[in-house]
Amino acid sequence: MEFKFIQEIDSKHGAVRAVRFSVDGAYCLTCGSDRRVKLWNPYKNALLKTYSGHGDDVLDVFAACDSSQMISCGLDKSVILWDVATGSPVRRFRGHAGGVTAVRFNEESSMGISGSRDNSVMCWDMRSRSYDPVQTLNDAKDAIASVRVSDHEILAGSFDCRIRRYDIRVGQAITDCLGEPVVCASFTRDGQCVLASCADGVIRLMDKDTGELLGEFKGHSVKELCLESSVDCYDTKVLSGSADGSIWVWDLATQEVLGKLKGDRMTRHPTVSLNVHPQENCVVGANGSFILMWSAKKDDS
Repeated sequence: MEFKFIQEIDSKHGAVRAVRFSVDGAYCLTCGSDRRVKLWNPYKNALLKTYSGHGDDVLDVFAACDSSQMISCGLDKSVILWDVATGSPVRRFRGHAGGVTAVRFNEESSMGISGSRDNSVMCWDMRSRSYDPVQTLNDAKDAIASVRVSDHEILAGSFDCRIRRYDIRVGQAITDCLGEPVVCASFTRDGQCVLASCADGVIRLMDKDTGELLGEFKGHSVKELCLESSVDCYDTKVLSGSADGSIWVWDLATQEVLGKLKGDRMTRHPTVSLNVHPQENCVVGANGSFILMWSAKKDDS
């Protein structure tokens, strides 16, 4: 295994719902069942700021490209744009009819994209004075579990067993049916494939353009949880949270289990959220109220 355990941070969130690196990887954001968002320097185990404003569990958070703003969402059906430095909410968007499960910025952070239990994906203009969504994507027949955004695409995974890819440049929607509820869908780093975690405990790697199934990754424990998955920084490994409290690691090419990332102590909590550093193989995971961090071992040769 190439990863070593670095440290454990007690977030005091109650349960951490999501953990995210900033765009440059210098900081990380967490959100949780205490209705708060927190900004950390994870390398120094330092809490920098706490943001209060949601009325229920905060389910997702994401930093802007210049780290001056961030966006969060939660069970209170709202999407909040924050000023990172002052800690104040800048805008509060309330267009969703159900809890908002996922949120992302586009590449320039001029648009916020949110997915909800009301089966819709909404796009919000961060720079206009309007509080109405610029666009509402209503194709899903069940709750949206995850949202990812590339330079020209929105990828939404839904419990209706489908992943939907919206090409913003040409206004086209491409749908792939996986036969099982999709709990997390993400792009590989090269943008050529989609990694989809499904409720049957199988993570499927698919060619983005053809929909061809390229690989399946399994063995981890799911137990009806929405577990996040991701590729590593170099597109050579697949990582996923697990109900057993660890992060499972597979070889992307062979689908072989390479090992499990664990902390120093036993845990009874599942690891539900994970995030990979944007420039190097450093991984953060959310386990109960704790944030765990691993980093790739340096090559001694």
